[in-house]
Amino acid sequence: MSRDVELKIPGKNISKKEILGSVIDRRQFIRYGFNTAAGVLAATFGVIGFASILMPGGGGGGGDLAVKYWAKGREDDAWYGSKHLQEMKLEEFTGEASKSVSGMAGASGIWNGVPVNVVYVPHNENKSKALENNVPRYQFGEGVDATGKYVGHFEDLAEDNPLITPNDGIVISFGRCPHLCCIPGWQLVSNNFTEDSWAPGGTEEGGNKLFCICHSSRFDPTALEVNENRNRATGQTFQFAGIKRVGGPAPVGIPIIPANINAGVIEGVTEFVDWLTYCD
Repeated sequence: MSRDVELKIPGKNISKKEILGSVIDRRQFIRYGFNTAAGVLAATFGVIGFASILMPGGGGGGGDLAVKYWAKGREDDAWYGSKHLQEMKLEEFTGEASKSVSGMAGASGIWNGVPVNVVYVPHNENKSKALENNVPRYQFGEGVDATGKYVGHFEDLAEDNPLITPNDGIVISFGRCPHLCCIPGWQLVSNNFTEDSWAPGGTEEGGNKLFCICHSSRFDPTALEVNENRNRATGQTFQFAGIKRVGGPAPVGIPIIPANINAGVIEGVTEFVDWLTYCD
């Protein structure tokens, strides 16, 4: 199916010619998308080294694990534009989702020094309904490595590691694309991959995809599977629970960071951090 991939930067009165070539380079992405102080430091020290300084050890508390909104540069167009660096709360996502066609809502954030994306999916409300467009729920499936080799099924992995199953409809994913480690985002741009719509099957049908503006990789935050990636420093492979890649050059999906809701605040869980090692 042919898809329209023309990009428009929300809230920016600027011509496509001015910011687009065959791809958008990283400097332009950082300017028009979102980045963090962590991202700047990571360019010098590497994500692994920087994140290891900030990553709390063994659970923490007092808000250490809270995910915070990152709205810099999107103050005027993102629904969370006035909440920059405030803790994310579940009720804010469900409130925003109630205004949407699909019943989903998402936001870019920062968690312990690394970029993340958080998406709310009304799974519990919809899981017993007919499987049809704009009735989203999680889809648990099989996953493969970069060569297409089968590596496992999400439910088998979740049986041994129940924390990875999304909690209260919240999926947190690491904010680095497995292609070239650019930072994908939730509705950073307007196109038919990011429109407010949903279709079943974990395919490119429907919108509400996590979209990487650098090279157009797309990921479905409702399609959960097992993936395999490689530590770029040591070459060692590891498996992880992730959201499915449905298009573009990325070789595999994006890792999930298990979520916990603590007094209404969305937190990330630190038990699984192998995903830090594929971007250096």
